[in-house]
Amino acid sequence: MHDVAIIGAGTLGGAVAHRLARRDVVSAICLVDDAGSIAAGKALDIAQAAPIESFSTRVTGTTDIAAAASASIVVIADRAAGDEWPADAIEEALLLLKRLSGSAAKPLILCAGAGHRELVERGARELGVPRARLFGSAPEALASAIRSAVAMESGGSPHDVALTVLGIPPSHAVVPWDDATIGGLSAARLLDPPARRRLEADIAHGAALWPPGPHALAAAAVKAINIVFGGSRQVMSCFVAPDDSAGRRTRAAAFPTRLGRSGVERVDVPPLTTHDRVALDNGIML
Repeated sequence: MHDVAIIGAGTLGGAVAHRLARRDVVSAICLVDDAGSIAAGKALDIAQAAPIESFSTRVTGTTDIAAAASASIVVIADRAAGDEWPADAIEEALLLLKRLSGSAAKPLILCAGAGHRELVERGARELGVPRARLFGSAPEALASAIRSAVAMESGGSPHDVALTVLGIPPSHAVVPWDDATIGGLSAARLLDPPARRRLEADIAHGAALWPPGPHALAAAAVKAINIVFGGSRQVMSCFVAPDDSAGRRTRAAAFPTRLGRSGVERVDVPPLTTHDRVALDNGIML
């Protein structure tokens, strides 16, 4: 089995650690945070729940970033002393990425926060972190929120809703409604025009759905880790680094992504309507 290090023992980091431990898909989780004994305290709390919740994953906490050096996956979460690394601290976060990407273990780096799209973009473009090894899971949390909203509009269950998100949330998020389904039937046909307009307004304005809360973000991050280690072929929406191979400079954005042991294995772009293609290009082109 594999080890996971979580950088940041804030609300998001703690939620990722707990959810991941309960899955029992990794052998050890290390919470890392420089804010005193907070990481160690949260790790102890999770570890003490193991007999009740029947998991065997070992959970520890430390202030030493070097503890992440041997991990198979490093999750960038939120600091105990504050929120996710904000825009004015991006340089600090990039230094962290540089240190992690240069370690001998060459871990996959999963950016779990809603504000980590720029970290994925700059980490790949400025630091040269391979596109396969650096990605963000927050778009799947947005997709999950939209599935729940669709279920409410249709009077069904979120489990019956299948859809994905592309682009840059919230103002440049694209949902391919023609490919979305509810219980295997076309969502575009089942949702009446007023319902579609309400959903599209919620997505574009962002207040209701973006940024997702820490538990939704944690669930998305754990889903990504479970796919990588569990061998699932499930596709999820991830922030992936720019691909400039076609001669176009683009931004990191959300795309349906196939993950595997090596990280990002393939990016699948569904057929888009002309309207959706223009909206996506407007959002990602530099």
